[in-house]
Amino acid sequence: MAGEYIRAHKSSLEEREAFWAEAADDLHWHKKWETVLDDTNPPFYRWFPGGEVNTCYNALDRHVEGGRADQLALIYDSPITGSMKKYTYKELRDEVALFAGALLAQGVDRGDRVIVYMPMVPEAAVAMLACARIGAIHSVVFGGFAANELATRIDDAAPKVMVSASCGIEPAGVIAYKPLLDEAIDIARHKPDGCIILQRPQLGADLHPGRDVDWAEAMAAAEPAECVPVASTDPLYILYTSGTTGEPKGIVRDNGGHMVALKWSMKNVYGVEPGEVYWAASDVGWVVGHSYIVYAPLLHGCTTILFEGKPVGTPDAGVFWRVIAEHGVSVLFTAPTAFRAIKRDDPEASLMKGHDLSGFRTLFLAGERSDPDTLQWAEEHIGVPVIDHYWQTESGWPMLANCYGIEPLPVRHGSPTKAVPGWEFGVLDTECREVERGQMGALSVKLPLPPGSLPTLWNADQRYIDAYLSEYPGYYKTGDAGYMDEDGYVYVMSRTDDIINVAGHRLSTGAMEEVLSAHPDVAECAVLGVKDNFKGQLPLGFLVLNAGVERNNGEIESEAVLMVREKIGPVASFKRALVVKRLPKTRSGKILRGTMAKIVDGEPYKTPATIDDPAILPEIAEAVKELD
Repeated sequence: MAGEYIRAHKSSLEEREAFWAEAADDLHWHKKWETVLDDTNPPFYRWFPGGEVNTCYNALDRHVEGGRADQLALIYDSPITGSMKKYTYKELRDEVALFAGALLAQGVDRGDRVIVYMPMVPEAAVAMLACARIGAIHSVVFGGFAANELATRIDDAAPKVMVSASCGIEPAGVIAYKPLLDEAIDIARHKPDGCIILQRPQLGADLHPGRDVDWAEAMAAAEPAECVPVASTDPLYILYTSGTTGEPKGIVRDNGGHMVALKWSMKNVYGVEPGEVYWAASDVGWVVGHSYIVYAPLLHGCTTILFEGKPVGTPDAGVFWRVIAEHGVSVLFTAPTAFRAIKRDDPEASLMKGHDLSGFRTLFLAGERSDPDTLQWAEEHIGVPVIDHYWQTESGWPMLANCYGIEPLPVRHGSPTKAVPGWEFGVLDTECREVERGQMGALSVKLPLPPGSLPTLWNADQRYIDAYLSEYPGYYKTGDAGYMDEDGYVYVMSRTDDIINVAGHRLSTGAMEEVLSAHPDVAECAVLGVKDNFKGQLPLGFLVLNAGVERNNGEIESEAVLMVREKIGPVASFKRALVVKRLPKTRSGKILRGTMAKIVDGEPYKTPATIDDPAILPEIAEAVKELD
């Protein structure tokens, strides 16, 4: 196997079209492509133009016809409601075909948009696949998003139909979705023709006469719909991500390149075989849910798990071990913050005892920096490889990873290893020049981007160029800073916005967080750059302690300061750390450092629509009063 990764990566760049044509042959094409890559209109590169495909056919029908009809396709496990449901490939295909018919009955046609505003229930995946089946373009918006945020997405996508549920369920209680949906439609300039509403038993919703249709009634009246071939370059979905202007950016994903890249990644990145159980513990509102709960596992013929719960609190920090053991999970992909929470609540992993994890093979982490301490804790207690990898909403699939299906490379803690085949990374200075190995710079990817990545933004080609391609000509700007070592391992240290300037020294907050997370009492942490009249900015650390720590907070804060000064040096001017109960995060687990910095600096801030629990921000504001 020695050298397999090098050969694969080299081939993906030097023989790009042959490499991806071979990968594409693993899927069904209603009409084969005319060329693999159309590079005649840079920077708008298109993959497999001239081809016709159907993503739903490749995810479901192909397997039903190919011998997997009775294999489990999807397991819905909901500790938050105490319910579970399993679908074979045939059962899921039939459910999707019927809901596709329900959409057709509502006037949805090829190219129309459908917004899916749903909790983590199997009907969310059914709605997504049903859109793909008839050539409609879905846009999933996190269930429970604020009405004004949902309204901006309605106006941008201009959906013909909304698909929603009466409520979502969180550990804190039931959240009524229908009033938020109604308010968003009232606010929005664009008015959808209709809404299909899933009534959940925990809380029913009043339906709007003439506009709203009950999910069960729509299904009862529907006729199953067949798959509609679409151009491989046609959009499959739009997924909105926050924009710096306050207007969300609609990431477009095409059909052909998307399915090729995702199918290829299951075997080559994650090392998963068809028929195995794969679990991405995320949400369909995020790109992880699109790529690795719904599409990639089904395209590859795996069993996927749709989990409605939390890593802790539903009911405890042992729920992941229960799910892995009960369903025979081979590979788990989740966010580092999930394992920080598990480590915080159960630092000795005592809740793992009694669960048979013998079939569990690999843990993949992504979504935020995987600090070495959390990664090593997981390695020690689970006893399987723990693989940090890196990608973004825009990329759609991993950009940096230890590709377990090609050739497992030695793990270097703090690095998501090397560029995945198809991706060519550069570390650039402000003049778009490669910096020396080991030096910090802007992590960037040489164009053209591989299949599966965004070809543009929805109805915003110029904004796509301005946001991602203009600052470093010939490269895609990731917005992250880091460095590459002599062996090609990449270290992602922080967002470029999180590089702070202390008396003229550019310092990485990620490097300081790495030091703080190694403190034995610290479960998770965040470092911000806060305003200072003398030095411009000074770093400030926030610490969340492990469960059961009873030591004096002041002692721990002092030890943390000393650790940073010893490991990074006095140049960091790290003089203050503050113990807090918890950190504000998005629902995908990203820490809201920018919002925290505004609170510390006394600036006005807006509660982000993606925040997991808005009550945390006043807690942070109260805690920072100690700094005055």
